[in-house]
Amino acid sequence: MLIELKNIHKTYDNGQPLHVLKGIDLSIDNGEFVSIMGSSGSGKSTLLNILGILDNYDEGEYHLDGHLIKGLKEREAADYRNRTIGFVFQSFNLIPFKTAVENVELPLFYQGVSRAKRREAAMQLLDKLGLVGWAKHYPNEMSGGQKQRVAIARALITHPRIILADEPTGALDSKTSVEVMDLLGQLNREEKVTIIVVTHESGVANCANKIVHIKDGLIGEIELNSQHHASTFDKNNIK
Repeated sequence: MLIELKNIHKTYDNGQPLHVLKGIDLSIDNGEFVSIMGSSGSGKSTLLNILGILDNYDEGEYHLDGHLIKGLKEREAADYRNRTIGFVFQSFNLIPFKTAVENVELPLFYQGVSRAKRREAAMQLLDKLGLVGWAKHYPNEMSGGQKQRVAIARALITHPRIILADEPTGALDSKTSVEVMDLLGQLNREEKVTIIVVTHESGVANCANKIVHIKDGLIGEIELNSQHHASTFDKNNIK
């Protein structure tokens, strides 16, 4: 099992304790396409942060590829993230003063990869995602969909086993949302990347083959979605 969560609890104490996750049990296998669906305040983003080793949990166990993720030093956590996980965010999180290709190659810079090799890898990914003509453009010169594709390329450049996407279509129009979800579905099918998408939109959730419903810090229903079609969506199903 790639991801195994057992009885995960998380409480934030900003003057008054807020028990956000109240005993999460969840298993995700290698190559699955999973959506975590819930309303604002349900705990889904906190769960994603724990999965991405961006936040600690208070109680329970999180095993990633057989390794217990608990109380890691920041350097150890960063090493796990760099080797295993790619992130895609609603707000893209691109560096505004860097070009598309510079944004994509940034994770390889932190890994100490030579400039020539990281530039070659970044250009190959931009070509694959239909953005090679935008390689030297800055984020403010690109559409929302183009920026999200750049962000996906950046997430892919380290060849992660898992992509965690936090509301990846939240800042996009319906047509572009379809294109982005189609791309994630293609990566899941063809590259066997495990995709975990956090969303509050049922159309986005239905792109996955497993839908995890979370409410008030607890997992309710886990729905196996045999009808998902990650390459042929009606845009009206997204927004």
